[in-house]
Amino acid sequence: MAQKNRLEGGLINRKNPWSFEFNGQSMQGFEGDTLASALLANDVRLVGRSFKYHRPRGMISAGSEEPNAIVELRTGSRKEPNSRATTTELYDGLVAHPQNCWPSLNFDFLGINDLLAPFLTAGFYYKTFMWPSVFWEKVYEPIIRRAAGLGSASLEPDPDCYDKGFLHADILVIGAGPAGLSAALTAARSGVRVIVVDEDFVTGGRLNAENYILDDKPGSQWAQDITDELCSFTNVRVLTRTTVIGAFDHGIYGAVERVSDHLKTPDPGKPRQILWRIYTKQAILCSGATERSIVFENNDRPGIMLSGAIRNYVNRWAVTPNQNVAIFTNNNDGHQTARALINKGVNVAAVIDTRKQKIDSPDYETFSNSVVSNTNGRLGLDSINIKHEDGTQRTVKCGALGVSGGWNPNIHISSHHRGRPIWNEAIQSFIPDDNSPSGMLIAGSAKGFMELEDVIRSGFESAKQALAKLNVKSKKIDLPKTQGDEELAIEPFWMVQGTSRGWVDQQNDVTAKDIKLAKQENFTSVEHLKRYTTLGMATDQGKTANISGLAIMANLLGKPIPEVGTTIYRPPYTPTAIGAFAGRSRDKDFRPVRKTPSHIWAEEKGAVFVEVGMWMRAQWFPEKGETHWRQSVDREVLQTRKSVGVCDVTTLGKVDVQGKDAASFLNLIYCNGFAKLAIGKTRYGLMLR
Repeated sequence: MAQKNRLEGGLINRKNPWSFEFNGQSMQGFEGDTLASALLANDVRLVGRSFKYHRPRGMISAGSEEPNAIVELRTGSRKEPNSRATTTELYDGLVAHPQNCWPSLNFDFLGINDLLAPFLTAGFYYKTFMWPSVFWEKVYEPIIRRAAGLGSASLEPDPDCYDKGFLHADILVIGAGPAGLSAALTAARSGVRVIVVDEDFVTGGRLNAENYILDDKPGSQWAQDITDELCSFTNVRVLTRTTVIGAFDHGIYGAVERVSDHLKTPDPGKPRQILWRIYTKQAILCSGATERSIVFENNDRPGIMLSGAIRNYVNRWAVTPNQNVAIFTNNNDGHQTARALINKGVNVAAVIDTRKQKIDSPDYETFSNSVVSNTNGRLGLDSINIKHEDGTQRTVKCGALGVSGGWNPNIHISSHHRGRPIWNEAIQSFIPDDNSPSGMLIAGSAKGFMELEDVIRSGFESAKQALAKLNVKSKKIDLPKTQGDEELAIEPFWMVQGTSRGWVDQQNDVTAKDIKLAKQENFTSVEHLKRYTTLGMATDQGKTANISGLAIMANLLGKPIPEVGTTIYRPPYTPTAIGAFAGRSRDKDFRPVRKTPSHIWAEEKGAVFVEVGMWMRAQWFPEKGETHWRQSVDREVLQTRKSVGVCDVTTLGKVDVQGKDAASFLNLIYCNGFAKLAIGKTRYGLMLR
């Protein structure tokens, strides 16, 4: 199958073509592709079906925020459901299948649910299946369970191994985009121990998606040069393909490294994934921002994507979602995408801008003070309807639509200690407040900085603050001169007026109508709204949907968004394999049996054992004629009083600590005191973690 939508350039290795299979069709991509970019290159827009209504779904993003392109990877014992095509690295021989469709992706029988949508609104399960009550267990519940979920797990044992490890740092940098690289370089040159973590397989973040120039070189090259310097330091460890999944107490962070997921099978002796427990004195969160959409009628058709994602595919992977693309925006970012497409020879059908001030371009037609009122197409986008300020409408043919409603800082990890974000009027989104987890600083777009120069500077300043808290003087670094960025200039626009079937949360099929129903039924608290409509409760945690849903509720209530508030997030940041949490503790090692030195002797004497933690401890030794445990115990007690008894207390914990500071050391690891314990005496203790 020809790569119809492949463009020139990009950061892929065209010398290394790879074959893969999706939905039974053989296709080709290149080293450096993701499954999503390779599918788009092969003109595949339809990749799955939505959860409730089984509507056709395609990619809308290029990262871990993806709600739609959820596929099943590999086969047999290594089959893994619910994998995001946007973060799945392509490898030669990859096999992927669509999910949540039967009998086929193009014709899904449960697509009939879309016709039943008036009966399947938000909270329908609280009002339905009430009568007759005897039907619940035998009829209703089996049907609901059969329809639930997206993919199915393999029933065979997992052949891969997983591991756990511990890492220690003075400064942990979460995210290796422009802010993260700036922060890491500042810390590294100052001599402290630094760990840099990024979920992508290359560093650079948005620098790989944009046409920025830093110090007269492309942004992606600048990022690679900084990464090379970081890797040359002995005090720095750079972990790519690694996601920080949570912030915990006492400066502990959980991170999952995908060691072998980009390979067909793991190398011999190598784990598939490693769960790292990272102990750090200071952390700098540089997690960037996620673009959000605008809610309008039928905004979920395959081919409708986030504007920044299209720019990412065009610049990084040299792929366009279609040869004829339109843009719908309320900020300057949409125009950046239009220019990126034009530079690659892709036709821009129109740019629809909700703002009154028109931005003219000789390369494409612009409609200011206008909106996309509806879209057309069955299994993919064919055209859009544009509504102008005066009420007139027109139809524009296009196979893809890039939508930009602004950017939301990725604040998830900053709220893992229950920190509440605050509203930022300039970017029309929430940013972390000053009550982030102890020892955490926030930089870059995650802090609300949207212009490249400010992003890089904030990384540098955050590193200086972290070093100061460690009583380390920071060494001066020269910040790069930047070109190619522009002001966001956003004017808030959340939903096209009159929209009913406009999707807010695409994975869980939450529409604008559902939010209106929640308001009507008085589920107006953000926590009630979330649970009643399932807004933000899918596998993506609503990364692209939550703010839009809150804005719609705020508008219905006639209140400002910050007054309505927001929900917060919990670990893990992205879905995580259960095997990573188990590590080596599986099969016999899941709950290993520990035996005392006297175990074999006790077995020979017919002992009855009891579980004491993981130990098997002899409780009594029945003899012939004894029918009750009390008989055996009474005999043993009397016999011991008359002579001698032996008790194997190996099952009790023992720590042999020697030295003049032994008692002080024990005081640090036990919650009860040992400093005054006399020599030759013992005491029970409760050891801390």
